[in-house]
Amino acid sequence: MIAAVTVLHDSRAHLERLLDSIDVHGRGQVHVVAVDTGSRDGGAELAAARGCTVVDRPDNPGFGPANNAGLERVPPEAEVTALLNPDVELLDDGLLTLAERARTAPPGTLLFPRLLNPDGSVQDTAHPRPGSWSEIARAFLPARLAPQPYRATGTRPIGWAIAAAVVARTDTLRALGPFDPHAFMFYEDLDLCLRAARCELHPDVALRHIGGHSTGAERLPLEATRRREVVAERLGEPARRRDDLAQALTFARAGVRSPRAREQLRALRVARRA
Repeated sequence: MIAAVTVLHDSRAHLERLLDSIDVHGRGQVHVVAVDTGSRDGGAELAAARGCTVVDRPDNPGFGPANNAGLERVPPEAEVTALLNPDVELLDDGLLTLAERARTAPPGTLLFPRLLNPDGSVQDTAHPRPGSWSEIARAFLPARLAPQPYRATGTRPIGWAIAAAVVARTDTLRALGPFDPHAFMFYEDLDLCLRAARCELHPDVALRHIGGHSTGAERLPLEATRRREVVAERLGEPARRRDDLAQALTFARAGVRSPRAREQLRALRVARRA
């Protein structure tokens, strides 16, 4: 058996699709722990009716602490745990494949699948290490020439990835936290990956991810500040300066066509001045 922890906040419709996909592709080997953070749409009741372990956190402690609470309720027989956003869907038995690989992976390894948009296109969810030369090259070079980890065709190490779907040994996740309990939101996944011994992208395993929950422009300065804090704490000030450069170049290039990228560049400037 493996466990899957998912955090709910008015996520009933997404949860139903996730549970349906687990029923079809999980071969009866996946036990779901659903952490409800004050939902009012009946998601917790649906989870209970479908046989999930339900953890009630009406105080809505944030994405990271809620996942941590779910991990505490993972059954002892679950050697491997997947952290899954409720808006993820299994397309085949790839989650079980990742679980088998996690069992034999080196200690401290986090495994990430490829994530697909509803139309089947690949999401840019895997990234170089902040402040690395790969990140800077990706910012400088045209997209078709730059190193793009998410386009990898074979298993490869990555700097970090979004935590919409991550698989690891349960003891690895517990040793890591997995998330910083003091961080309410933004870049919990970056912080997690920088504390892990190794992060790997496994592009032969793909899950559908609805995603698309963009941060409002008014919260972009907080998001930029949080990234800078994580990079400085985990990698040091020189890495943060290089990451600032790469982020600024990326937003400036994209800002030619994207109003949001222009807002992100302004937010980075605000965060640096602060």
